[in-house]
Amino acid sequence: MKRTLIALGTLVLATNVPAAGGDDPVLAKVMIDRFERQHTGGDDPLMLEADVWIGRDLHKLWFKTEVERVGGETEEAEIQALYSRAIAPYWDLQVGWRHDAMPKPERDWLAIGFNGLAPYWFEVDAAAFVGGNGQVAARFTGEYEWLFTQKLVLSPELEVNLHGKDDRATGVGSGLSDLELGLRLRYEIVREFAPYIGINWTKKFGDTADFARDHGEDTSDAQVVVGFRAWF
Repeated sequence: MKRTLIALGTLVLATNVPAAGGDDPVLAKVMIDRFERQHTGGDDPLMLEADVWIGRDLHKLWFKTEVERVGGETEEAEIQALYSRAIAPYWDLQVGWRHDAMPKPERDWLAIGFNGLAPYWFEVDAAAFVGGNGQVAARFTGEYEWLFTQKLVLSPELEVNLHGKDDRATGVGSGLSDLELGLRLRYEIVREFAPYIGINWTKKFGDTADFARDHGEDTSDAQVVVGFRAWF
């Protein structure tokens, strides 16, 4: 499935190149949204969230990844390869493949979603996923930026995950699975690089919380985070 989706995205992108004209060059961007150490009562997780896109104004290929390492071991690793089509000012439709490498067993998903700016400049990334085992899932993330100055920015963030049925092997329960709230204050030394500090709170619900308790894990946690945001 993943090869088909990547090939489809590449074909669509290539098909539209001649129509774009010479004043619509191919551009690319690497965005490290979060690279941070989360300070907890136990081992301090190291988190990475990053996006890469390449393409023209209307058609792009997007790659998204999230990785969490604890105690020198990777506990969560996800990558998405998406074809992205601009469908309205500030909004893209994205279709492709998501692969969960960790936790085991690995899972593959068909992904479809929207990425863009809602009214009042809320950055939104919402997607639905259909897994090969009949599982369905949805994810919503939202972020806002308050500019105290041109360099000092406060950014509240929200992420919600839902699943259609239990997947005990990966510790996911049906319904509302987990919620994450974050608040980060960054200082843009230059626009491309900004260290930050903040707080992060996570909460698991329903069967997801029950699975976590069975493995001796906490169902909610609050962390102080230190990291940086960068793009080029």
